[in-house]
Amino acid sequence: MTFSKIFTNPVGRLRSGWRAAIFVLGFIAAIILITTILRIAYAVFHNAVPALPYAAAIEDLISRVALVIAALGVGYLCARFLEALPWRSLGLTLHAGWFRDFLIGSLVGIVSLAIAVLIAVVGGGIRLGLTTSPAAALSKSLIATLIIFVVAALAEEAMFRSYLLQTLTRSKLAWLGILITSLPFATIHLGNPNVVPFVTFANTAIAGVWLAVAYLRTRSLWLPLGVHWAWNWALGSLFGLPVSGMRIGSHSLLVGTDIGPAWLSGGSYGIEGGAACTVALILSTLFLWRAPWLTATPELMKMTSEENPVVHERAISVVPAAETIEPEFNR
Repeated sequence: MTFSKIFTNPVGRLRSGWRAAIFVLGFIAAIILITTILRIAYAVFHNAVPALPYAAAIEDLISRVALVIAALGVGYLCARFLEALPWRSLGLTLHAGWFRDFLIGSLVGIVSLAIAVLIAVVGGGIRLGLTTSPAAALSKSLIATLIIFVVAALAEEAMFRSYLLQTLTRSKLAWLGILITSLPFATIHLGNPNVVPFVTFANTAIAGVWLAVAYLRTRSLWLPLGVHWAWNWALGSLFGLPVSGMRIGSHSLLVGTDIGPAWLSGGSYGIEGGAACTVALILSTLFLWRAPWLTATPELMKMTSEENPVVHERAISVVPAAETIEPEFNR
């Protein structure tokens, strides 16, 4: 192997490992810069309006937005200048079928969480009761948490399932992309309250695989985004259980109480720290992997399946459903 081949692949592109490293370093630099700017701006505004309501929630929302801007911004720059790919290669444009993917993902997220809760309830680990919250307060909380969970899920999907996973998929290393995105995804959750040793990490890593499979089936971020936000929202706002060890939202449709063995229900961390979650995630991952109606548009499939795809400035027309291309991930 010549020295140049350490850096470039047979089609003349920088190798995917270097591209992935550049993205990670660029993201770290960008998040430091953007977060600093946003926090200074927020501090100035907060000093001018000291009685700002929901200050903690707004600050958290700002930090999430910073993650989205950094991940997608650096991802686009890497796609554009390292691989000559357009913005739409990241899979977050309003492409054909995007809303369907988002709705299917949202339904899968809610149903998957409901399966986990059902397992825990049948096993005697969780007891559910109806809320006593006033309708107005409940409605306000459901809407507010919906916004929070969508933004939070978008931040994590942009970090882990956008350019980093995509560039490795283009070099036929989807399995490596799943590995190096799922493990850090699990690691960042270890700082949450009430972590269950080993189980929290294992379940969150499985969730990373689950979300990566959702991306690979459609080559779009809309399906994993729907799955991700809906799971969290159902967990905290529909069933009233902790979300990754934290209580989010002051009111929920149901009130879940942990009464059973922690190995099943997750204890104080919530259901994501127990075996009920493990079973539900594995079943849902297999479902997404095999669901025949989940497909990518021809353009997104091409832009994420080749090291040097020929991409036109005008989007490629979507072929009829009978002629859609089966994702290579499923062959």
